[in-house]
Amino acid sequence: MEPIAWMAWTPPTAIFFVALASTLAVMTWLAAVYPEAERVGVLRIPTTRGDRLFISLITAAVIHLLWIGFLGTDAIATLPIGEDGVEISRLWLASAISLVTAVLIFRTV
Repeated sequence: MEPIAWMAWTPPTAIFFVALASTLAVMTWLAAVYPEAERVGVLRIPTTRGDRLFISLITAAVIHLLWIGFLGTDAIATLPIGEDGVEISRLWLASAISLVTAVLIFRTV
């Protein structure tokens, strides 16, 4: 474990990687069960589910980077769990915005 001790393995990091792996697993299952068909949306280019997922992930990264750059990662609340409590970061709001944006991308692009 020492060679990767420099990495920030925290619960949010674990949630991120589990969500990403789950998303890729669901997309693989969907591609196997329901073959993909290209469609043209508001961008006026043909896109598949994989294309829309990629656009959603890039958009989420940009939203989070802009959020950190302009608003920071300060805690907005502290849950009374454990001795010190668990702080809720502003980044959860950026994640919620990213999720809504991803839904919009899948529906319209």
